[in-house]
Amino acid sequence: MKDYPFFQVEIKKNVAIIYLNRPEKRNAMDWSFWRDLPSLIADIDANPQIHCFVIAGKGKSFSTGLDLEQFFSEFKPVVQGELADGREKLMQLILTMQKGINAIYNSKKPSIALIQKHCIGGGLDLVSACDIRYATKDAVFSLREAKVAIVADMGSLQRLPSIIGGANTRELALTGKDISAEDAYKMGLVTKVTADYENLLIEGLKTADEIAENPTIVIRGVKQILNHGVGKTIEEGLDYVAVWNASMLDSRDFRSAISGFMERKRPVFNPDTKVD
Repeated sequence: MKDYPFFQVEIKKNVAIIYLNRPEKRNAMDWSFWRDLPSLIADIDANPQIHCFVIAGKGKSFSTGLDLEQFFSEFKPVVQGELADGREKLMQLILTMQKGINAIYNSKKPSIALIQKHCIGGGLDLVSACDIRYATKDAVFSLREAKVAIVADMGSLQRLPSIIGGANTRELALTGKDISAEDAYKMGLVTKVTADYENLLIEGLKTADEIAENPTIVIRGVKQILNHGVGKTIEEGLDYVAVWNASMLDSRDFRSAISGFMERKRPVFNPDTKVD
């Protein structure tokens, strides 16, 4: 695994923990975050030892989102380009910044976001791309972009409706207001709230380990089926999963499961990637 300035990565058994590691700035996302995130996720996708990954923040906050001061200082000529050429450069910059968060959403490996204190703007974009979200009871969420004169463009407006519903998404996006962990839990943005950061990590890694124990080919399939089903009819989703299982059902892990059932033994999955 390569070194990335913004991130600290640990691998425990078959789970990778990605820490946002700029605690002195409350993990505000400078250019190194946007530049390196696609490569980091590509590294995780390419590593057969890793079955699931967790994203957490070092320090007091998960992330306060885009580092506006650093971003504007570095990209002011692009942001304020007056002619079409400049507008096109800004569009390309936005598309480049979207790649890392898209990579998390499109990864074949499940992801869990563990959120403490602030999850603002780009932080919410990041966790909305994850498959599962847990938070501490003091967590605060905000789709803040409207309050800084920006239309959110890193995925929250596209992904949150399928997570919390269109009405909740519109309220958060149009007001830019803060919501508590309790409110986030009620609307389904997070599925577990813990007392503190220590318990957040314990619960998140426990779930990651449970996922990692399952057959990797099945986990890939579940995630692909769920992502494909967003915006589709039930019939379209059923057709797609029928094609998937017709192609992928008879795996080595499936045969192990059948054998274990017949012999009353616990099956062994993913034997080539187990780490003691």
